[in-house]
Amino acid sequence: MTHRLPDFDTANATDEQKAVLQNILSGPRGNLNGPFLGWIHSPELADHAQRLGAFCRYKTGLSLRLSELAILVTASRWQSQGEWFIHYPIALDAGVPKAVADAVQRGERPTFDSADDALIYEFATELYETRRVSDKTFDAAVKGFGHVVVINLVGLLGYYALVAMTLNTFGMRAEGQTTLPFPE
Repeated sequence: MTHRLPDFDTANATDEQKAVLQNILSGPRGNLNGPFLGWIHSPELADHAQRLGAFCRYKTGLSLRLSELAILVTASRWQSQGEWFIHYPIALDAGVPKAVADAVQRGERPTFDSADDALIYEFATELYETRRVSDKTFDAAVKGFGHVVVINLVGLLGYYALVAMTLNTFGMRAEGQTTLPFPE
């Protein structure tokens, strides 16, 4: 995993850690790939974060394609090796065009065929670059997705920034990752 965290051995896990691991494995993810084996050292944080993550990934009201595009924008902004490695193939499978994903990885503004894709990209990019969202972009997002989904989109962006920070801080890579999508 990483030299910045102690090795985690499920045989020596506390009851709280075992409960969190079981919740993650029995949930929609079904695996521990990502920040979970880092967070497990703080089982209370791990439990709250994994439940928030399940909501942000599967229940925001956005299509999987739009959620995955927002996650790719986040991974690129944070240059999160593991996050990109995990979500890039999921995004492509969900319908994010390869040319769009590759431009996001390079830090370039993609050319979009979908107005919804462009809006998600613009919203996330504005929020990351300016720490705000313009009235024009906000109004377009509310018109296109509704207030609740826009609130959920902000939550999704915040959650995946937490994931990126965790993976970057502790030098964590995705399971099976042998290449890095971003320079170090």
